[in-house]
Amino acid sequence: MEAGRILLVERGKAPLEGYWSLPGGAVESGERLEEALRREVAEETGLDVSVDVIATVFERILSDEAGACEYHYVLIDFFCTVQGGELRAGTDARSAAWVDLSDLRSVPLTAGTLEVIELCSKRPGPHPVVTRP
Repeated sequence: MEAGRILLVERGKAPLEGYWSLPGGAVESGERLEEALRREVAEETGLDVSVDVIATVFERILSDEAGACEYHYVLIDFFCTVQGGELRAGTDARSAAWVDLSDLRSVPLTAGTLEVIELCSKRPGPHPVVTRP
């Protein structure tokens, strides 16, 4: 979040093509969460970020047309700070934009995205961190 705005990307591929969500993606084998987040944000938005603390953990299960589980995601959202770069859509994002919090209800968001943004914009710190052995 920055000055009452949130960074969002419009998904350019299935699942949920055409819907807007927070930038992010898959963690590659052996990649730390923070490294994956920096890479994914740069790939999707052109921005370089520093990764701060965990904002929330979100679970998402998507069913196919027959009602069977097609995708099961566990999303770990972090607060980040933009360090540089130039905003542009890249890789699997159709668009990338800073969206005013007051405009979020007019944007086609993926299920749960609005609730995550609202929770994180209102909840004070401290926040959990990633613990490693």
